[in-house]
Amino acid sequence: MRVLVTGATGYVGSRLVCALVDRGDDVVVTSRRPDSLRRFGWFGRVTAIAMDADESASAHDAVAGAGDIDALYFLVHGIGQQDFDEADTRAAHNVAVAARAANVPRIVYLGGFVPDCDHDDLSRHLRSRAEVGAALDIPGGPDLVWLRAAVILGAGSTSFEIIRYVADRLAVIPQPGWVDNPMDPISVRDVIHYLVEVVDPTFPAGAYDIAGPDVGARYESVLSEYLRAIRQPRLRLPVPFVNSHLAGRVTGMLVPVPSSLTADLVASLSQPMTASEHSIRALVPEPPNGLIPMREAIESAVHTTSPRSVCALADPHHLADTDPGWAGGDLMRIRRAVSGGIGWIVGFTTRRVRGVVSLLSG
Repeated sequence: MRVLVTGATGYVGSRLVCALVDRGDDVVVTSRRPDSLRRFGWFGRVTAIAMDADESASAHDAVAGAGDIDALYFLVHGIGQQDFDEADTRAAHNVAVAARAANVPRIVYLGGFVPDCDHDDLSRHLRSRAEVGAALDIPGGPDLVWLRAAVILGAGSTSFEIIRYVADRLAVIPQPGWVDNPMDPISVRDVIHYLVEVVDPTFPAGAYDIAGPDVGARYESVLSEYLRAIRQPRLRLPVPFVNSHLAGRVTGMLVPVPSSLTADLVASLSQPMTASEHSIRALVPEPPNGLIPMREAIESAVHTTSPRSVCALADPHHLADTDPGWAGGDLMRIRRAVSGGIGWIVGFTTRRVRGVVSLLSG
């Protein structure tokens, strides 16, 4: 198939491109600056085109110029940026209109669960994810496959990294009452599996919840499994009256993840995030050896190797060299900083020696 991927530089998008090119798809990726994509291991195997989804003309030109597209992935997400919700909805509408004009038959969108509550009670993050899904589903436009997920597990995943740093940096971990809210996590490998499978034109359009095999998991379960994996005990301190908005602001000051991004994500934890249906499991065969349990996914993420090119990862739960610089935990960040410092010293010395040799040789 020929597929167009927006948001290919993100955590999920960069790994999805690897899976698509590995199975032989003809992949087109978009970026405001296509040359910036050279750092990704798949760059030489894809077609890169310029697109600014915030601008309707740019979206139209990009989708039209991509050729005959069988499906379009919408993975754009500006959470953490100012007015990200309005920007994401506008970008979704622009891309959907451009896809309709180019006769693209299908859009695949990865969003979040929509809790069963009043729309106004949702956090900006969750409300934005639902609004983007609605903006992509336009009259006469491509059919929409909307996959909805909660916390995605893997090194480099923002939600996982926030939990990692909280556990690493606090000897006493505050536990608000909402950490007992039920939540269905999913491994990044299984997210990629579903994204690849639902692009098939025979797969029925609609909204589908995707989740891992764990039953009865809670937000606190991810933290507990992480502490078990690193074998580091921590004292838990119940603080039942701290709301998620305050916790988000405080957490943003404790972790190296951008503070606005942390605050927006943590604020979403006040709502349960569980799959309301599992119909996709009857339509999509499970990966070999089944869906990955939370414990196994976290173990893989914890025991990541030094960052490698995204398509050369031995395990998609490992850290890629194109994942954010703040990802990987404190020890990994120290290793990367030391490596970068040594590289700077070697480069500086080499340049000075070359200069002296050039001077002496006239």
